[in-house]
Amino acid sequence: MTTLFPATPEFSGALYRPSRLEAEVVDLEIEGTLPTSICGAFYQVSPDPQFPPMLEQDIFFNGDGLVSAFFFKDGKVSLRRRYVKTARLMAQRREGRSLNGIYRNAYTNDPLAAADNTTANTTVLKHNGILLAMKEDALPYAMDPDTLETLGVHDWNGQIKSTSFTAHPKIDAATGNLLAFSYEAKGDGSPDMAYFEIGPDGQLLHEIWFQAPYAAMVHDFAVTENHVVFPIIPLKVDLERMKRGGQHFQWDPEQAQLFAVLPRHGKASDVRWFKGPANAFQGHTLNAFEEGRLIHLDMPVTSGNVFYFFPQEDGFIPSPESLSSSLFRWTFNLDSQNDQVEPQPLNDYPCEFPRVDDRYVGRPYEHGFVIAFDPTRPYRAENGPMPFQFFNLLTHFNLKTGASDSWFAGDSECFQEPIFVPRSADAPEGDGYVIALLNHIADYASELVVLDSRDMASGPVARVKIPFRMRMSLHGSWAPAV
Repeated sequence: MTTLFPATPEFSGALYRPSRLEAEVVDLEIEGTLPTSICGAFYQVSPDPQFPPMLEQDIFFNGDGLVSAFFFKDGKVSLRRRYVKTARLMAQRREGRSLNGIYRNAYTNDPLAAADNTTANTTVLKHNGILLAMKEDALPYAMDPDTLETLGVHDWNGQIKSTSFTAHPKIDAATGNLLAFSYEAKGDGSPDMAYFEIGPDGQLLHEIWFQAPYAAMVHDFAVTENHVVFPIIPLKVDLERMKRGGQHFQWDPEQAQLFAVLPRHGKASDVRWFKGPANAFQGHTLNAFEEGRLIHLDMPVTSGNVFYFFPQEDGFIPSPESLSSSLFRWTFNLDSQNDQVEPQPLNDYPCEFPRVDDRYVGRPYEHGFVIAFDPTRPYRAENGPMPFQFFNLLTHFNLKTGASDSWFAGDSECFQEPIFVPRSADAPEGDGYVIALLNHIADYASELVVLDSRDMASGPVARVKIPFRMRMSLHGSWAPAV
Protein backbone atom coordinates (compact mmCIF):
# COMPACT_ATOMS: atom_id res chain seq x y z
CA MET A 1 0.00 0.00 0.00
CA THR A 2 1.50 3.30 -1.06
CA THR A 3 -1.04 5.70 0.45
CA LEU A 4 -0.85 6.73 4.09
CA PHE A 5 -3.82 7.14 6.38
CA PRO A 6 -4.53 10.82 7.08
CA ALA A 7 -3.04 12.31 10.24
CA THR A 8 -6.46 13.26 11.63
CA PRO A 9 -7.87 12.30 15.05
CA GLU A 10 -10.08 9.67 13.37
CA PHE A 11 -7.01 7.78 12.09
CA SER A 12 -4.28 8.41 14.68
CA GLY A 13 -3.34 7.78 18.28
CA ALA A 14 -3.68 4.65 20.41
CA LEU A 15 -7.46 4.52 20.06
CA TYR A 16 -8.08 5.30 16.41
CA ARG A 17 -5.03 4.40 14.36
CA PRO A 18 -6.21 1.47 12.20
CA SER A 19 -4.79 -1.92 13.18
CA ARG A 20 -5.74 -3.79 9.95
CA LEU A 21 -4.74 -7.01 11.70
CA GLU A 22 -6.31 -10.44 11.42
CA ALA A 23 -4.83 -12.81 13.99
CA GLU A 24 -5.07 -16.03 15.95
CA VAL A 25 -3.44 -16.36 19.38
CA VAL A 26 -3.85 -19.54 21.41
CA ASP A 27 -3.66 -19.38 25.21
CA LEU A 28 -3.13 -15.70 25.93
CA GLU A 29 -1.02 -14.68 28.90
CA ILE A 30 -3.07 -13.96 32.02
CA GLU A 31 -2.04 -11.93 35.04
CA GLY A 32 -4.07 -12.94 38.09
CA THR A 33 -6.57 -15.80 38.23
CA LEU A 34 -9.33 -16.19 35.70
CA PRO A 35 -12.36 -17.97 37.23
CA THR A 36 -12.96 -21.28 35.48
CA SER A 37 -16.71 -20.67 35.68
CA ILE A 38 -16.32 -18.11 32.86
CA CYS A 39 -16.87 -20.39 29.88
CA GLY A 40 -17.98 -19.10 26.50
CA ALA A 41 -17.11 -16.47 23.93
CA PHE A 42 -16.85 -12.70 24.11
CA TYR A 43 -17.46 -11.32 20.62
CA GLN A 44 -16.85 -7.70 19.67
CA VAL A 45 -16.38 -5.71 16.48
CA SER A 46 -14.43 -2.62 15.53
CA PRO A 47 -14.64 -0.29 12.53
CA ASP A 48 -11.11 -0.85 11.17
CA PRO A 49 -10.55 0.40 7.60
CA GLN A 50 -8.35 -1.81 5.47
CA PHE A 51 -7.53 1.06 3.09
CA PRO A 52 -7.08 4.82 3.58
CA PRO A 53 -10.27 6.78 2.82
CA MET A 54 -10.97 7.61 -0.80
CA LEU A 55 -11.84 11.24 0.04
CA GLU A 56 -8.88 11.65 2.45
CA GLN A 57 -11.31 12.62 5.23
CA ASP A 58 -13.62 10.12 6.89
CA ILE A 59 -15.26 9.24 10.21
CA PHE A 60 -14.59 6.41 12.62
CA PHE A 61 -17.93 4.72 11.94
CA ASN A 62 -17.07 4.11 8.26
CA GLY A 63 -14.36 1.49 8.85
CA ASP A 64 -14.59 -2.13 7.72
CA GLY A 65 -15.93 -4.55 10.32
CA LEU A 66 -13.15 -6.47 12.11
CA VAL A 67 -14.54 -9.09 14.51
CA SER A 68 -12.64 -10.36 17.56
CA ALA A 69 -13.62 -13.48 19.48
CA PHE A 70 -12.17 -14.22 22.92
CA PHE A 71 -12.82 -17.88 23.77
CA PHE A 72 -12.87 -18.63 27.54
CA LYS A 73 -12.43 -22.20 28.80
CA ASP A 74 -10.81 -23.84 31.82
CA GLY A 75 -9.27 -20.60 33.05
CA LYS A 76 -7.65 -19.89 29.68
CA VAL A 77 -8.43 -17.47 26.83
CA SER A 78 -7.67 -17.67 23.12
CA LEU A 79 -8.26 -14.96 20.52
CA ARG A 80 -9.31 -15.02 16.87
CA ARG A 81 -9.77 -11.91 14.67
CA ARG A 82 -11.22 -11.81 11.17
CA TYR A 83 -12.63 -9.17 8.86
CA VAL A 84 -16.25 -9.52 7.82
CA LYS A 85 -15.91 -10.23 4.11
CA THR A 86 -18.61 -7.85 2.99
CA ALA A 87 -19.21 -7.15 -0.68
CA ARG A 88 -17.83 -3.67 -0.02
CA LEU A 89 -14.55 -4.97 1.46
CA MET A 90 -14.05 -7.57 -1.27
CA ALA A 91 -14.53 -4.92 -3.97
CA GLN A 92 -11.89 -2.79 -2.28
CA ARG A 93 -9.50 -5.72 -2.10
CA ARG A 94 -9.95 -6.41 -5.81
CA GLU A 95 -9.05 -2.80 -6.65
CA GLY A 96 -6.45 -2.38 -3.90
CA ARG A 97 -7.94 0.87 -2.62
CA SER A 98 -10.97 2.41 -0.95
CA LEU A 99 -13.97 2.80 -3.22
CA ASN A 100 -16.30 4.45 -0.75
CA GLY A 101 -16.97 8.12 -0.15
CA ILE A 102 -19.03 9.89 2.49
CA TYR A 103 -20.46 7.80 5.31
CA ARG A 104 -23.69 6.05 4.27
CA ASN A 105 -23.88 7.99 1.01
CA ALA A 106 -23.55 5.64 -1.94
CA TYR A 107 -23.94 8.62 -4.31
CA THR A 108 -20.37 9.59 -3.42
CA ASN A 109 -18.85 6.13 -4.04
CA ASP A 110 -16.53 5.15 -6.86
CA PRO A 111 -18.39 3.45 -9.76
CA LEU A 112 -16.42 0.27 -8.97
CA ALA A 113 -17.79 0.13 -5.41
CA ALA A 114 -20.11 -2.71 -4.39
CA ALA A 115 -23.83 -2.03 -4.46
CA ASP A 116 -24.06 -3.24 -0.85
CA ASN A 117 -22.52 -0.32 1.08
CA THR A 118 -22.50 -1.85 4.56
CA THR A 119 -19.38 -2.47 6.65
CA ALA A 120 -21.08 -4.80 9.20
CA ASN A 121 -19.03 -3.06 11.89
CA THR A 122 -21.31 -2.20 14.83
CA THR A 123 -22.45 -5.31 16.74
CA VAL A 124 -21.93 -9.07 16.76
CA LEU A 125 -24.42 -11.46 18.37
CA LYS A 126 -24.82 -15.23 18.29
CA HIS A 127 -28.31 -16.58 17.59
CA ASN A 128 -29.55 -19.87 16.16
CA GLY A 129 -26.01 -21.18 15.78
CA ILE A 130 -24.61 -18.33 13.69
CA LEU A 131 -22.81 -15.11 14.52
CA LEU A 132 -24.54 -12.03 13.12
CA ALA A 133 -22.30 -9.08 12.18
CA MET A 134 -24.55 -6.03 11.99
CA LYS A 135 -24.67 -2.41 10.98
CA GLU A 136 -28.00 -0.61 10.85
CA ASP A 137 -27.77 0.40 7.18
CA ALA A 138 -28.27 -3.11 5.73
CA LEU A 139 -29.05 -6.75 6.44
CA PRO A 140 -26.52 -8.59 8.64
CA TYR A 141 -23.69 -10.78 7.50
CA ALA A 142 -23.57 -14.30 8.97
CA MET A 143 -20.29 -15.71 10.29
CA ASP A 144 -19.24 -19.07 11.69
CA PRO A 145 -19.12 -18.46 15.48
CA ASP A 146 -15.97 -20.59 15.88
CA THR A 147 -13.84 -19.90 12.81
CA LEU A 148 -15.27 -16.42 12.04
CA GLU A 149 -15.55 -17.43 8.40
CA THR A 150 -17.97 -15.12 6.57
CA LEU A 151 -21.01 -17.04 5.32
CA GLY A 152 -22.77 -14.20 3.49
CA VAL A 153 -25.68 -11.80 3.78
CA HIS A 154 -28.35 -13.16 6.14
CA ASP A 155 -32.05 -12.51 5.52
CA TRP A 156 -33.41 -15.50 7.44
CA ASN A 157 -34.09 -17.45 4.24
CA GLY A 158 -35.95 -14.55 2.66
CA GLN A 159 -38.22 -13.93 5.62
CA ILE A 160 -36.87 -10.42 6.33
CA LYS A 161 -37.88 -8.06 3.52
CA SER A 162 -36.52 -4.77 4.84
CA THR A 163 -33.42 -3.20 3.30
CA SER A 164 -31.87 -2.61 6.73
CA PHE A 165 -31.64 -4.26 10.14
CA THR A 166 -30.77 -2.90 13.57
CA ALA A 167 -27.30 -3.12 15.06
CA HIS A 168 -28.88 -3.52 18.53
CA PRO A 169 -31.16 -6.57 18.58
CA LYS A 170 -32.19 -8.07 21.93
CA ILE A 171 -32.66 -11.67 22.99
CA ASP A 172 -35.68 -12.41 25.18
CA ALA A 173 -34.24 -14.58 27.94
CA ALA A 174 -37.64 -16.21 28.58
CA THR A 175 -38.17 -17.42 25.00
CA GLY A 176 -34.81 -17.16 23.22
CA ASN A 177 -36.50 -15.00 20.59
CA LEU A 178 -34.45 -12.41 18.73
CA LEU A 179 -36.18 -9.02 18.88
CA ALA A 180 -35.09 -6.58 16.19
CA PHE A 181 -36.15 -3.67 13.98
CA SER A 182 -35.32 -1.68 10.89
CA TYR A 183 -35.39 2.04 10.15
CA GLU A 184 -35.18 3.53 6.67
CA ALA A 185 -36.58 0.07 6.07
CA LYS A 186 -37.55 0.71 2.43
CA GLY A 187 -34.33 2.44 1.46
CA ASP A 188 -32.31 5.57 2.21
CA GLY A 189 -34.47 8.44 3.38
CA SER A 190 -37.66 6.43 3.82
CA PRO A 191 -39.57 6.99 7.10
CA ASP A 192 -40.57 3.31 7.18
CA MET A 193 -39.83 1.20 10.25
CA ALA A 194 -40.42 -2.46 10.99
CA TYR A 195 -40.34 -4.58 14.14
CA PHE A 196 -39.44 -8.28 13.98
CA GLU A 197 -39.60 -11.17 16.44
CA ILE A 198 -37.59 -14.20 15.33
CA GLY A 199 -37.69 -17.55 17.14
CA PRO A 200 -34.60 -19.43 18.38
CA ASP A 201 -34.92 -21.68 15.30
CA GLY A 202 -34.69 -18.67 12.95
CA GLN A 203 -38.38 -18.58 12.05
CA LEU A 204 -40.04 -15.17 11.76
CA LEU A 205 -42.85 -15.15 14.33
CA HIS A 206 -44.23 -11.64 14.00
CA GLU A 207 -43.57 -8.36 12.22
CA ILE A 208 -45.12 -4.89 12.34
CA TRP A 209 -44.50 -2.18 9.73
CA PHE A 210 -45.21 1.47 10.47
CA GLN A 211 -43.99 4.95 9.57
CA ALA A 212 -42.15 7.55 11.64
CA PRO A 213 -43.03 11.25 11.15
CA TYR A 214 -39.68 11.68 9.34
CA ALA A 215 -36.57 9.68 8.52
CA ALA A 216 -33.94 9.90 11.24
CA MET A 217 -31.39 7.79 13.11
CA VAL A 218 -32.86 5.11 15.40
CA HIS A 219 -29.70 3.55 16.72
CA ASP A 220 -31.06 1.42 19.57
CA PHE A 221 -34.38 0.37 21.09
CA ALA A 222 -35.68 -1.17 24.30
CA VAL A 223 -38.06 -4.04 25.00
CA THR A 224 -40.37 -5.01 27.83
CA GLU A 225 -42.49 -8.11 28.27
CA ASN A 226 -45.26 -6.66 26.09
CA HIS A 227 -43.89 -3.55 24.37
CA VAL A 228 -40.99 -2.12 22.40
CA VAL A 229 -39.75 1.49 22.57
CA PHE A 230 -37.90 3.26 19.75
CA PRO A 231 -35.94 6.47 20.53
CA ILE A 232 -35.85 8.63 17.38
CA ILE A 233 -32.63 10.68 17.54
CA PRO A 234 -32.93 14.19 16.00
CA LEU A 235 -30.37 13.33 13.31
CA LYS A 236 -32.53 13.66 10.21
CA VAL A 237 -32.06 12.12 6.79
CA ASP A 238 -32.56 14.00 3.50
CA LEU A 239 -32.18 11.99 0.30
CA GLU A 240 -31.82 15.12 -1.85
CA ARG A 241 -28.99 16.33 0.38
CA MET A 242 -27.27 12.99 -0.12
CA LYS A 243 -27.66 13.21 -3.90
CA ARG A 244 -25.90 16.58 -3.75
CA GLY A 245 -22.97 14.88 -2.00
CA GLY A 246 -23.98 15.82 1.56
CA GLN A 247 -24.07 13.86 4.77
CA HIS A 248 -26.62 11.14 5.43
CA PHE A 249 -27.54 12.71 8.79
CA GLN A 250 -27.97 16.32 9.92
CA TRP A 251 -28.66 17.47 13.48
CA ASP A 252 -31.90 19.37 14.07
CA PRO A 253 -31.64 21.38 17.33
CA GLU A 254 -35.32 22.35 17.17
CA GLN A 255 -36.58 18.78 17.01
CA ALA A 256 -37.96 17.21 20.19
CA GLN A 257 -36.71 13.82 21.28
CA LEU A 258 -39.29 11.39 19.93
CA PHE A 259 -40.24 7.92 21.18
CA ALA A 260 -42.47 5.32 19.54
CA VAL A 261 -44.11 2.84 21.94
CA LEU A 262 -45.53 -0.24 20.24
CA PRO A 263 -47.15 -3.44 21.59
CA ARG A 264 -44.97 -6.39 20.62
CA HIS A 265 -47.95 -8.22 19.19
CA GLY A 266 -49.87 -5.19 18.01
CA LYS A 267 -50.27 -3.42 14.69
CA ALA A 268 -49.19 -0.13 13.15
CA SER A 269 -52.25 1.74 14.40
CA ASP A 270 -51.26 0.87 18.00
CA VAL A 271 -48.11 3.03 17.95
CA ARG A 272 -48.05 5.80 20.58
CA TRP A 273 -45.71 8.75 20.05
CA PHE A 274 -44.18 10.61 23.00
CA LYS A 275 -42.02 13.76 22.98
CA GLY A 276 -39.20 14.94 25.21
CA PRO A 277 -37.12 18.14 25.35
CA ALA A 278 -35.48 19.33 22.11
CA ASN A 279 -31.78 19.42 21.29
CA ALA A 280 -30.76 16.30 23.21
CA PHE A 281 -29.14 13.05 22.12
CA GLN A 282 -30.58 9.75 23.33
CA GLY A 283 -28.60 6.90 21.75
CA HIS A 284 -28.12 3.67 23.70
CA THR A 285 -30.64 2.03 25.99
CA LEU A 286 -29.78 0.32 29.27
CA ASN A 287 -33.07 -1.49 29.85
CA ALA A 288 -36.84 -1.03 30.11
CA PHE A 289 -39.64 -2.66 32.10
CA GLU A 290 -43.36 -2.39 32.78
CA GLU A 291 -45.16 -1.32 35.94
CA GLY A 292 -48.85 -1.72 35.20
CA ARG A 293 -49.62 0.75 32.41
CA LEU A 294 -46.34 2.57 32.93
CA ILE A 295 -43.28 1.78 30.82
CA HIS A 296 -39.94 2.83 32.28
CA LEU A 297 -36.97 3.28 29.94
CA ASP A 298 -33.45 3.94 31.23
CA MET A 299 -30.76 5.37 28.95
CA PRO A 300 -27.95 7.94 28.87
CA VAL A 301 -28.93 11.33 27.43
CA THR A 302 -26.62 14.17 26.38
CA SER A 303 -27.69 17.82 26.22
CA GLY A 304 -26.88 18.36 22.54
CA ASN A 305 -25.30 16.84 19.47
CA VAL A 306 -22.64 14.27 20.40
CA PHE A 307 -21.71 13.51 16.78
CA TYR A 308 -19.55 16.46 15.70
CA PHE A 309 -19.27 14.90 12.23
CA PHE A 310 -23.04 15.42 11.64
CA PRO A 311 -23.43 19.17 12.34
CA GLN A 312 -26.68 21.09 12.09
CA GLU A 313 -27.63 22.92 8.88
CA ASP A 314 -25.63 26.07 9.65
CA GLY A 315 -22.54 23.99 10.47
CA PHE A 316 -22.66 24.58 14.23
CA ILE A 317 -20.99 21.95 16.41
CA PRO A 318 -21.18 22.27 20.21
CA SER A 319 -17.89 22.11 22.08
CA PRO A 320 -17.58 18.91 24.15
CA GLU A 321 -17.20 20.84 27.41
CA SER A 322 -20.57 22.55 26.82
CA LEU A 323 -22.43 19.22 26.84
CA SER A 324 -23.70 17.46 29.95
CA SER A 325 -24.66 13.81 30.15
CA SER A 326 -26.06 11.33 32.62
CA LEU A 327 -28.36 8.35 32.92
CA PHE A 328 -32.07 9.23 32.75
CA ARG A 329 -35.37 7.40 33.24
CA TRP A 330 -38.24 8.05 30.85
CA THR A 331 -41.71 6.98 31.99
CA PHE A 332 -44.47 6.56 29.41
CA ASN A 333 -48.02 6.42 30.76
CA LEU A 334 -50.11 4.44 28.29
CA ASP A 335 -53.35 5.60 29.96
CA SER A 336 -52.52 9.30 29.65
CA GLN A 337 -53.45 11.47 26.68
CA ASN A 338 -50.42 13.65 27.36
CA ASP A 339 -47.62 12.95 24.89
CA GLN A 340 -45.01 15.09 26.69
CA VAL A 341 -42.42 13.30 28.84
CA GLU A 342 -39.77 14.79 31.11
CA PRO A 343 -36.88 12.43 31.90
CA GLN A 344 -35.67 12.06 35.47
CA PRO A 345 -31.92 11.78 36.21
CA LEU A 346 -30.68 8.58 37.84
CA ASN A 347 -27.07 9.63 38.36
CA ASP A 348 -24.92 12.74 38.03
CA TYR A 349 -21.99 11.70 35.81
CA PRO A 350 -21.42 11.10 32.09
CA CYS A 351 -21.71 7.46 31.10
CA GLU A 352 -22.21 5.44 27.95
CA PHE A 353 -22.28 1.95 26.43
CA PRO A 354 -24.72 0.73 29.11
CA ARG A 355 -25.16 -2.98 29.70
CA VAL A 356 -27.51 -5.03 31.84
CA ASP A 357 -27.53 -8.61 33.10
CA ASP A 358 -28.93 -10.22 29.92
CA ARG A 359 -31.21 -12.48 31.95
CA TYR A 360 -33.19 -9.36 32.95
CA VAL A 361 -33.64 -7.68 29.56
CA GLY A 362 -37.17 -6.25 29.50
CA ARG A 363 -37.87 -7.11 33.14
CA PRO A 364 -37.70 -5.15 36.42
CA TYR A 365 -34.04 -4.93 37.34
CA GLU A 366 -31.54 -3.31 39.69
CA HIS A 367 -28.04 -3.50 38.22
CA GLY A 368 -26.41 -1.71 35.30
CA PHE A 369 -22.85 -1.60 33.97
CA VAL A 370 -21.40 1.38 32.11
CA ILE A 371 -18.19 3.09 31.20
CA ALA A 372 -18.14 6.52 32.80
CA PHE A 373 -16.09 9.71 32.85
CA ASP A 374 -14.83 11.52 35.95
CA PRO A 375 -13.14 14.81 34.96
CA THR A 376 -11.54 15.15 38.40
CA ARG A 377 -9.37 12.07 37.84
CA PRO A 378 -5.81 12.69 36.60
CA TYR A 379 -5.04 12.61 32.89
CA ARG A 380 -1.49 12.62 31.57
CA ALA A 381 -0.98 15.79 29.54
CA GLU A 382 1.59 14.24 27.21
CA ASN A 383 -1.16 11.95 25.88
CA GLY A 384 -2.53 14.98 24.05
CA PRO A 385 -6.19 16.03 23.99
CA MET A 386 -8.70 13.54 25.33
CA PRO A 387 -9.94 11.54 22.34
CA PHE A 388 -13.54 11.05 21.27
CA GLN A 389 -15.22 8.27 23.30
CA PHE A 390 -12.87 8.74 26.27
CA PHE A 391 -14.18 7.07 29.45
CA ASN A 392 -11.86 6.54 32.41
CA LEU A 393 -14.11 4.53 34.77
CA LEU A 394 -15.65 1.07 34.62
CA THR A 395 -18.77 1.28 36.78
CA HIS A 396 -21.39 -0.96 38.38
CA PHE A 397 -24.47 1.16 39.11
CA ASN A 398 -27.31 0.14 41.40
CA LEU A 399 -30.50 1.75 40.11
CA LYS A 400 -32.45 1.12 43.33
CA THR A 401 -29.93 2.53 45.77
CA GLY A 402 -28.16 4.98 43.46
CA ALA A 403 -24.77 3.62 44.54
CA SER A 404 -21.86 3.44 42.11
CA ASP A 405 -18.86 1.14 42.42
CA SER A 406 -16.10 2.08 39.96
CA TRP A 407 -12.56 1.20 38.98
CA PHE A 408 -10.19 3.89 37.71
CA ALA A 409 -7.43 2.23 35.69
CA GLY A 410 -4.95 5.11 35.50
CA ASP A 411 -4.11 8.46 33.95
CA SER A 412 -3.58 7.08 30.42
CA GLU A 413 -6.33 4.47 30.25
CA CYS A 414 -9.60 4.33 28.35
CA PHE A 415 -12.30 1.65 28.51
CA GLN A 416 -14.31 0.10 25.72
CA GLU A 417 -17.85 -1.26 26.10
CA PRO A 418 -18.24 -3.78 28.96
CA ILE A 419 -20.19 -7.02 29.06
CA PHE A 420 -21.55 -8.88 32.09
CA VAL A 421 -21.18 -12.62 32.73
CA PRO A 422 -23.22 -14.18 35.59
CA ARG A 423 -21.23 -16.07 38.24
CA SER A 424 -23.46 -19.05 37.49
CA ALA A 425 -26.68 -19.69 35.58
CA ASP A 426 -28.74 -19.23 38.76
CA ALA A 427 -26.68 -16.44 40.37
CA PRO A 428 -28.60 -13.40 41.64
CA GLU A 429 -28.98 -10.49 39.24
CA GLY A 430 -25.75 -8.56 38.79
CA ASP A 431 -23.61 -11.15 40.60
CA GLY A 432 -20.77 -12.14 38.32
CA TYR A 433 -17.99 -10.63 36.27
CA VAL A 434 -17.59 -7.48 34.20
CA ILE A 435 -15.31 -7.89 31.17
CA ALA A 436 -14.01 -5.01 29.06
CA LEU A 437 -11.18 -4.05 26.73
CA LEU A 438 -8.82 -1.47 28.20
CA ASN A 439 -6.67 0.75 25.99
CA HIS A 440 -3.37 2.08 27.34
CA ILE A 441 -2.97 5.35 25.46
CA ALA A 442 0.61 6.12 26.45
CA ASP A 443 1.84 2.62 25.63
CA TYR A 444 -0.22 1.99 22.47
CA ALA A 445 -1.33 -1.29 24.04
CA SER A 446 -4.54 -3.14 24.94
CA GLU A 447 -5.64 -5.79 27.40
CA LEU A 448 -8.84 -7.52 28.43
CA VAL A 449 -9.75 -7.00 32.10
CA VAL A 450 -12.07 -9.14 34.23
CA LEU A 451 -13.56 -7.62 37.39
CA ASP A 452 -15.76 -9.07 40.13
CA SER A 453 -19.05 -7.16 39.92
CA ARG A 454 -19.31 -7.22 43.75
CA ASP A 455 -16.07 -5.25 44.16
CA MET A 456 -15.28 -3.11 41.16
CA ALA A 457 -13.05 -0.65 43.02
CA SER A 458 -10.47 -3.37 43.74
CA GLY A 459 -9.77 -3.71 40.04
CA PRO A 460 -9.30 -6.81 37.89
CA VAL A 461 -9.15 -10.33 39.22
CA ALA A 462 -7.52 -11.18 35.90
CA ARG A 463 -5.80 -9.23 33.12
CA VAL A 464 -5.70 -10.98 29.76
CA LYS A 465 -2.64 -9.75 27.84
CA ILE A 466 -3.11 -9.00 24.14
CA PRO A 467 0.15 -8.97 22.12
CA PHE A 468 -0.95 -6.09 19.90
CA ARG A 469 -2.96 -2.86 20.11
CA MET A 470 -6.69 -3.12 19.42
CA ARG A 471 -8.47 -0.17 17.84
CA MET A 472 -11.48 1.33 19.61
CA SER A 473 -14.48 -0.93 19.03
CA LEU A 474 -18.21 -0.38 19.15
CA HIS A 475 -20.28 -3.24 20.57
CA GLY A 476 -20.12 -6.89 21.48
CA SER A 477 -21.86 -9.71 23.29
CA TRP A 478 -21.34 -12.76 25.49
CA ALA A 479 -22.28 -16.24 24.29
CA PRO A 480 -22.14 -18.87 27.08
CA ALA A 481 -20.78 -22.29 26.15
CA VAL A 482 -23.43 -24.89 25.44
